[in-house]
Amino acid sequence: MENFILILGLMLLGKLLSRVDAFPRDSAKSFNLYVVYVALPALILHKVPQLSFSRQLLIPTLMPWAMLIASALMVLLLARLFRWDRQTTGALMLVAPLGNTSFLGIPMVEAFFGAEQIPYAIFYDQLGSFLALATYGTVVLAAYGSADKLTARALVKRICTFPPFIALALAILTKPCDRPPEIDQMLAAISASLVPVVMVAVGFQLKLRLQPGSLTPLSLGLLIKLIIAPLLALAGCKILALDVMAAKVSIFEAGMPPMITAGALALIAGLAPELTAAMVGLGIIASFATLPLLFQLL
Repeated sequence: MENFILILGLMLLGKLLSRVDAFPRDSAKSFNLYVVYVALPALILHKVPQLSFSRQLLIPTLMPWAMLIASALMVLLLARLFRWDRQTTGALMLVAPLGNTSFLGIPMVEAFFGAEQIPYAIFYDQLGSFLALATYGTVVLAAYGSADKLTARALVKRICTFPPFIALALAILTKPCDRPPEIDQMLAAISASLVPVVMVAVGFQLKLRLQPGSLTPLSLGLLIKLIIAPLLALAGCKILALDVMAAKVSIFEAGMPPMITAGALALIAGLAPELTAAMVGLGIIASFATLPLLFQLL
């Protein structure tokens, strides 16, 4: 609950700052640039070298990738059906498949399931959502972040020069190396600024009165993220007879609202800023109702 309150407080702060004349109208762009070039790479360099793996954690490791594929396919189908433009499609391709499985997910798992189940949430986030953001997210940004049609060479170049992707490659390559504790402390301190900066940026751009054309993608995007995805995860576990705690926690994580950092990446790329901010902000608010209902189904 404290994390919900903190997030809502930061969003409100961003909204209030948007009304202060001292802040330029494009201040959110600077906030998001800081996230992409500083805070997110620091988080990747700090967290990825700490990852370990065991066979008992296959469910929370594979589940987020299955949910990502299913959600992305649904967005593409709806984009074709409703003839959404590139910005709208790109925004939903980022924020609908990727969930807030760390900052909200881990404390929510602790609150609903107990502290002993947190490792499942960590693996869901770190080997699933987190790596998907750095890889899948990079591809989506490269494909939809430009009005021009990209060649394969240009796509690869964008991926390889994207700061979070570079950080991921460095983190994997340096995983066997011992790092001075001072470096980890510095990375931890920098990465801790990610959520506050992003949520202020989201609040800065959040408009509860959207253009009429944004209401349909907003509603369908939240429907996919908060309801359809976790129900698909639940059905899959029932079919496979996976009635263990690792599966329950993974299903619960699948129902988290859109990822804050994914929203930041969509905003910095100029992908339907109003829709993106509303998906993140309203998704968090709506999850107050959907997460307890989802827990009851487990």
